[in-house]
Parts: sequence; C-alpha cells; structure tokens
Amino acid sequence: MKTSTTQHGNKFSSFFCNLFGHHYVVSKRVTEHIKEYKCLHCQKEVTTDVSGKLSALTPQMQDINSTLEDMYRKRQNRHVQHVA
Repeated sequence: MKTSTTQHGNKFSSFFCNLFGHHYVVSKRVTEHIKEYKCLHCQKEVTTDVSGKLSALTPQMQDINSTLEDMYRKRQNRHVQHVA
C-alpha cells in the first residue's frame, strides 16, 4: 500500500495532529531554557523563541540555536575551568 506523505509526515499523522494536537517531545536541549521539540506523529519540529513560546524550526532558527548552543557550551566550560 502506497502512503501519501506531506511536509510533516503521512496524511493520517497530519490528520491526527489536526484533530487532537501535536505530541511534542524534546529532541535537543540548546540551553537550559531553549529546547527543540519534535512531534511524535507528524515529525513537525518547533523551538522555543525569545518570549518562551513555540515557533516553527526554520533553517534560520536552527542556525541561531546552533550558535547559541556553541556560545552556551563555551561559557559553561570556561566557568567549570575557573571553579576547578
């Protein structure tokens, strides 16, 4: 049986999410406050924005999150080195 797929998964999954809402799980922790989420059913990806709300994970947002993660990791490493 051939399944039709959309941008966010197959049609049944998209219908399920449209009817009942998405079931997001954390897919990546960027910082303590910013995370990336992925829907278990339709594979839609979102992230927390500056106001703490969920917004679509665009390529631009992925770049921002990646840069922020690098800065956060370097700051954490520097802090650990000074404490030790």
